[in-house]
Amino acid sequence: MSFMERLAYADLLRWKNQDQRSPILIDGARQTGKTYLVEQLFGPREFRRVHKLDFRDRPDLVKIFSEGRSPSQIITNIEADTNESIDLDQDLIFFDEVGDCQAAVDSLKYFSEQAPHSYVCATGSNTGLLGSFPVGQVEFLELFPLCFEEFLMALGLDILLRAFRERQGGAVVHGKLWQSLCEYYFVGGMPRAVVAWSDDQRGILERTQAVTDVHARLVEGFCHDFSKYSGNVEALHIEAVFRNVPQQLVQNIDGSVKRYRFSEAIPRKKRYQDLFGPISWLEKTRLVWKSRPIKSRPTVPLAALSKENRFKLYLFDVGLLSHLLRMEYSDHKNQKSTYKGFIAENFFLTEYRARVGYPIYSWTQERAEIEFLHRGKNGDIIPLEVKSGKRTRARSLESYIARHQPEHAIKFANVPNVTRCRVVSTWPLYDVQFLRDL
Repeated sequence: MSFMERLAYADLLRWKNQDQRSPILIDGARQTGKTYLVEQLFGPREFRRVHKLDFRDRPDLVKIFSEGRSPSQIITNIEADTNESIDLDQDLIFFDEVGDCQAAVDSLKYFSEQAPHSYVCATGSNTGLLGSFPVGQVEFLELFPLCFEEFLMALGLDILLRAFRERQGGAVVHGKLWQSLCEYYFVGGMPRAVVAWSDDQRGILERTQAVTDVHARLVEGFCHDFSKYSGNVEALHIEAVFRNVPQQLVQNIDGSVKRYRFSEAIPRKKRYQDLFGPISWLEKTRLVWKSRPIKSRPTVPLAALSKENRFKLYLFDVGLLSHLLRMEYSDHKNQKSTYKGFIAENFFLTEYRARVGYPIYSWTQERAEIEFLHRGKNGDIIPLEVKSGKRTRARSLESYIARHQPEHAIKFANVPNVTRCRVVSTWPLYDVQFLRDL
């Protein structure tokens, strides 16, 4: 596998082809492939030359902005530092890890105003923590771990990929897609883990160990960042909350993910106010995602029905969730794990977040719970029930339908085809991304 293609390439190409443009910032969690996308894929294919400034590796590059934020002066300084000439009509100026240099962040505003014909791309994994940002002067693109479609792309499963995109049902196709989904549960979408898994020159034991090693290094890197960007005391709290997400999932083996319990993450910290800082930090750095439960009849806008201190918490990558739960590849392959329901639910949320939208809501009333709510293009709110296996009886969905009479509801499960019976459709679990068409 020489290149790992990313669907975000099309978004970058659209940005490039505008007559005038603001700088584009590719934001996302650490190690999701932002630098690779620009430096190895998009840049070399679309530009004469890529002029990269890595502010994490070279903090001294702040000197480039010491004489002001004028694009012409900055370009002159870059040329002097790199000994390379810059052609604004043919070259890409690449600010890597721009969050480590506030002066570089501030300069994006001036490129937008004074040099809209230039091509300036920035990446960052901690930009959500910045004190100031040129809002309205920068185009944003979020990069997530590889989604399920990109996972199929990376493994070179071209025929299966085509069947998935065209939603071709049937037992054979479904069997292969479900096998790939179980692999995705174990590997997740972090690029280095996917590369380790795709090495077909190795046996299965070597590949699973390689993925586990990658996950371990990634978790270690995240914990290092906690200290680097937040201070030692706060870092301990952030790490405790990060590791507590899968621990809370483990405790709920009889139903859907429950709302986050603040009293269980950090000793003597029992209130939302006590954990607001660590949770907010993890959300800003894209390491966790929230789903907000609605406890009344869902109506637009859903945000008005949610409460700030009531939410469910999920990890940003299902493979890392599996790693922190110490789950083996065989657990996913055999689908006998007690916790497979929460793995499926976390997969669904990350897939929805990457391919459909955010914020995300759920519904709960008395003992009934609907994992997710989707707002269709016509404004209808569609309840979504997630099942990890083949049994599709959904009492909570029946309760929701009886209470609120939606025109359409969807169950996601281990089924080979899309079917519909009156109000309720049943979709294969891996078809999450097609909700954007509704």
